[in-house]
Amino acid sequence: MDTMTMEILKKIILSGHADWCVSLFMPTHRAGRKMEQDPIRFKNLLREVEERLVAKGLRSPEARAMLEAPRRLLLDTAFWQRQSDGLAMFFTKSQIDFFRLPYPFDELVVISRRFHVKPLLPFLTGDGRFYILALSQNGVRLLEGTRDAVDEINFETAPQSLSEAFLVEPSEKQLQFHTGTPSGAGMRRRAMFFGHDATKEEKNRITRWFSMIDKELSKLLEGGKSPLVLAGVEYLLSLYREANTCPHLVDKGIPGNPEELRPEELHSHAWTIVQPVFIQSRQKAAADYLKLAGTGQTATRVEEVIPAAIQGRVEILFVALGVQVWGRFDPNAYTVHVHDAPEPGDEDLLDLAAIHSWLNRGAVYAVAPEDMPGGNHLAAIFRY
Repeated sequence: MDTMTMEILKKIILSGHADWCVSLFMPTHRAGRKMEQDPIRFKNLLREVEERLVAKGLRSPEARAMLEAPRRLLLDTAFWQRQSDGLAMFFTKSQIDFFRLPYPFDELVVISRRFHVKPLLPFLTGDGRFYILALSQNGVRLLEGTRDAVDEINFETAPQSLSEAFLVEPSEKQLQFHTGTPSGAGMRRRAMFFGHDATKEEKNRITRWFSMIDKELSKLLEGGKSPLVLAGVEYLLSLYREANTCPHLVDKGIPGNPEELRPEELHSHAWTIVQPVFIQSRQKAAADYLKLAGTGQTATRVEEVIPAAIQGRVEILFVALGVQVWGRFDPNAYTVHVHDAPEPGDEDLLDLAAIHSWLNRGAVYAVAPEDMPGGNHLAAIFRY
């Protein structure tokens, strides 16, 4: 899976272009007959992109040239066999970035002078994504999940086992272990540590290894607010908590040997842990908005919210998914012009409000229109 991080998203957001920027989102499938239809769906969306680029003033040869890189993917069988639940693609005539994510996007194409990222916000703001760190002395796995799906992330920058961390096997004197009798044929044996000196030495080594993992994980998750769930035997989880520096590690973990659990099973256990965290955070934000509505500390009009978001005044923002409000922001006059239908040079003002709120460390909740507090397409709480 292509890992979407905060830094990558910031790079996409802040990359200004004089050329047209195409943002494309579509659902994809991991297997079955629907997976075979994904390239056809993608081909149809690219045809729509070409037509809209021509309508915006590009000559047909220019539009076709801009689509050369994404169209090459139509012939890449391996690309379509390695999909997750959603594809997000951003391209201009000189660059292309794409992300296969465990999030089922609705079909959407936006063409403007900057990239459109609002559909990514539920996945990135901590209201739709979580991580699972599965720990055993034989290996470490990092998984990225949403409510509906989970994917394993390439985490090879961290030492993958205790022996790899120190490039030597622990001696028999340092560590002894006993494997219990399995309850049935083919069952894995669980290791049980014993011996005072062995346990002390082993605790030292494991804690140092976990510090290495934490260092690499902190780089990957830097700036994010997504919960982190640990999976492993209690002995290892307690040691990892001592080494952990991630501020969003949840208290409850998934007990037992994670080597015996498939990603889907880890996802199911983790979702029961993080779902209340997501719900509580969003409900509290919505309650705060309703409590403050009418006091001057909230706003629902893009004309008020966008300047405040750019100035870093938005503390909490709710924005409706699947809805666009077209217009332009004048950075010189600090005014917003809203249009009933998109005009040349327009952009989605809801996306603009969400981006700047997020860049200025506001909490952004991109939700379905029916879940918006107050029933508007936009709802903001100001810091001051």
